[in-house]
Order: sequence, then C-alpha cells, then structure tokens
Amino acid sequence: MSRTIPLLLTALCCILLKPTCCSSSKILVVPIDGSHWINMEVILQELHSRGHNITVLRSAKSWYIPSTSSLYTSINVPMLEDESDMDYYNRMLRDVMECRKWISFTRTFCQQYLITSIAAATMMDDPVFMKTLQDAKFDLMLTDPGLTLGVFLGAYLKLPMVFNVRWINNGESHFTMAPSPTSYVPVPGSELQDQMNFLERTKNMLHYIYSRLEQHFSINIIYTDLLQRHFPPGTDLLSLEYAADIWLVRADFVFEFPRPTMPNVIYIGGFQCKKARPLPAELEAFMQSSGEHGVVVMSLGTFVSALPPDVTDAIAAAFAEIPQKVVWKFIGEKPSSLGNNTLLVNWLPQNDLLGHPKTRAFVAHGGTNGVYESIYHGVPVLGLPLLFDQFDNLHRLKMRGAARVVEAYSLTKEDFLVALRDILDTPSYRNNMQHLSKLHHDLPMAPMDSAIFWIEYVIRNKGAAHLKSAGINLPWYTYFCVDVAVVIMVVLGVVVWASVSICRMLCCRSSRRKIKSE
Repeated sequence: MSRTIPLLLTALCCILLKPTCCSSSKILVVPIDGSHWINMEVILQELHSRGHNITVLRSAKSWYIPSTSSLYTSINVPMLEDESDMDYYNRMLRDVMECRKWISFTRTFCQQYLITSIAAATMMDDPVFMKTLQDAKFDLMLTDPGLTLGVFLGAYLKLPMVFNVRWINNGESHFTMAPSPTSYVPVPGSELQDQMNFLERTKNMLHYIYSRLEQHFSINIIYTDLLQRHFPPGTDLLSLEYAADIWLVRADFVFEFPRPTMPNVIYIGGFQCKKARPLPAELEAFMQSSGEHGVVVMSLGTFVSALPPDVTDAIAAAFAEIPQKVVWKFIGEKPSSLGNNTLLVNWLPQNDLLGHPKTRAFVAHGGTNGVYESIYHGVPVLGLPLLFDQFDNLHRLKMRGAARVVEAYSLTKEDFLVALRDILDTPSYRNNMQHLSKLHHDLPMAPMDSAIFWIEYVIRNKGAAHLKSAGINLPWYTYFCVDVAVVIMVVLGVVVWASVSICRMLCCRSSRRKIKSE
C-alpha cells in the first residue's frame, strides 16, 4: 500500500504534465520588422513556453529581430532591402506629408498609392534554400502578410497558414477576406466613419473601385513572373491570401466600426498589452516630480527621426508652455525650443509609462500597438498620424471621443498647444477612453489565449478548411450574382416584349375588324 500511493501520484503527474498533441510542433515564422515584430515576438514567447520549435526568417539588416534568441532559431535571408532601410520609410513619410496638402477628397488616394507598391523577395528562386525548407517538414506557417513573402512561402511549401494581421499590402485585412458593403463600411485609407452621407458614400465607393483596380492591374502585376515560375496557372496573390486557415486580426470592435466578418477570423486586438511594471528608478523619480499635474508621454514609434526640424521645434515649444512634465522618445538633433520640463530619451517602456498613475496623455502616431496600449490603460491620445493605417486608427479614436488629431505637414506651435491643452483639460477625453478600456477588458477569454488556441488548433487539425467561405473561390460576377441579374433582366425583357407584341397584335386585329364593320 505504501508503494502504491507514490506510483499513483507519479502516474497522475505524468498524465497532467503530458505534452499536448501539438507540442514540439515545428513552426516557420516570417515576420515584419519594426513595430510589427514587437507583437509577433509576444506570440512567439507564448508558443516557445508551450514547447514549440520555432524558426524565424529575418533580414541580415533587421532593426528589431535578433539573430540569436532563446525563443527561436533564425535564418538570415535576402528579404526586401527596403524593409530594413530607414531612409526608404523616411522618404515615404515625406511623400505622404506632401499628399496631405491636397484637398481632403483626393489626398487619401495619393497616400494610398504610395503605400501599396512593395514587391516580394526573390529567395524562392534559390532551389537549395527552398529544398532546405521543404526538408525541414514544418507543421505551420505563421506570418504577418503586410509583406507577402510569408504568403508565398507558405503556399509553395503547402503548409497550413495562420496570419497575424491587421494591414496587408492592399489595405485593411477585412477587405480581402470578408464582405465589405461600402454603404456603411469605410474603405481603408478613406478616413470615413460608418455613418456616411451621400458625398461620403460616393468617396467611399470611389476608394473601393480604386483599391480593386489597383489590386488587379498594379499589385498583381508585380508578382506575375514569380507566380508563373512557382505556382499553377491562374494563381494570383488574392488566391494565396485566401488560403490562410486562420486570420488573427489585431482588432477589437470596441475600437473598430462594426462590420461583417468570417468564421476563420479571430480578433486579438490588444493581445500584446500587459499590466504596467515598475519603472527604472530615474524615470520613476521624474514621473513623481511632476506633482499633481502629471506627465505627457510622446512616442512616434519607428519613425522618431523622420519629422522635419520645424515640426519638432513647434512640438518642443508647445511642451515648454504646459505645467505637465513630458517624456519624449526622440532620436536626432535636440530641438532648440526644448523646455526644462521635457525629458528626451532614446527608448522608453511605453506600456509601463501608459499604465503609470501620473500619465495624463499620450502623443502618438497612431500605430496599432500604441493605440491598443492607450485603450488598455485608458489614456487619451493626441494623434500625429504619419503613415499606413495610422490615419484611420486615429480617426476611429477621434469618433469615439477619446482623441484629437493634428496634421504633421501643417503643424504649428499654436495648433499643437491648443490640441494638447484640450486633451489635458477636457475630462470627456479621459472618460471616453476609460469607457473603451472597460469594454476592452470585459472579455470571456484573453486575446492572447485565443491566439494560441487557434494556432494550435490549426496544427492539431492540419488546417481549418471547414471555416473558409465558399465565396472566396467565386468569380466576381458570380459573387455579386451579376449573371443571375442579367438572366432575370433578359427574361423580364422578353416577357415585356412578348406582352407588348401580343397587345399590339390584338389591338391591330381589333382595329382592322372595326374598320371593316364600318
């Protein structure tokens, strides 16, 4: 009896600690650098803790993705050079700022054109490298389809695919995989809301037509040679994106406008957010020195060195006139108008600062990570959008009454100061953001838990084809029932024509009889 109990305990421990059926799975990860890597790394940490073996493809010039890590094995590959070229993005930023000077109806078309012309890498033409990937026998492709390399590799290797996604090369992810009625779903880049008047719906429809034409006659053409060399005839980029089993969309309808969605879309907005941790001693002392006025946090993400000097001087001068203290993530030449209340840092613990009780406002460019961290911690935002989805993100916060937005291209000290004081002194901004925060936290399952469950679900079941809509395989004229409408119109036309002809014939006969009788 004395030996039986330890044996039973040992067996019970073995059962409880037995790895799941998909532990130690081999996962190939193709991320995007910069801020996109920050949220991808959070997922990789959780997958690693569950025993999965992870391989990450990275550029040798990567800004953020380490070549050595305890989480994964890395492979340096010749990705897009521009992806790791800060000057490329700075040039794009300057071009977008020029677009913002156009009239409001047309400027969104200009900037949309600038951000959808990124091509694919050529590593697929290396047979030795591709054979190495095939021989590795991965169980899953996890990728951010904002750049298309992971989409092409996953399809070529015939791997189940999971997208960690918000923005893809031709717009916001929903517009690729879900019905998007233009009557109330704003097209990405249009900076519209879900309640539109006639002119706004006209603009929205024009944006939709432009995006469809751009997809078929501009973006697809970029990949024609690659697709012809490596995929069956008739394959295009959209068909490869449709092949993804699960779309982990970095969105939350607390923030997004309600819209149609699909069964294989899982919403994980804010999954990277965490409770604030203690700050370094010097930074904590600076925060406490702010007294009752508190602190303003400013960060423009990856593009901190891209603003023109006159804009940074205007911002610094405005900061110098408020009673709050300021922590500003800044790289570059120190603004000449910098006040004594402003601390410039090369790096800051953004999540921990936003969760600090002394933080009163967040000056941000509107990237998805920063937006959800501000929602998570209930901090109102003064937006300074620069690129990509930032204009739409901040527009959504503005419509929720939780943010104000200023334009970088025309920013003056006076404009920035008025907006900043409004955010700090008007309670409704903080109240509205804290309401969003309460809704964001009121979930049946944490977003990270949802993400990991569905990744492992795809591994266990070798895909999730049963969740994919049949609509993704239909040609446009079938999807919109254009062929049915044409047949019905023809039939109705024939019926009307026949009815009119019969009536005319009967009338003519009646007239002839009447004439004869007379």
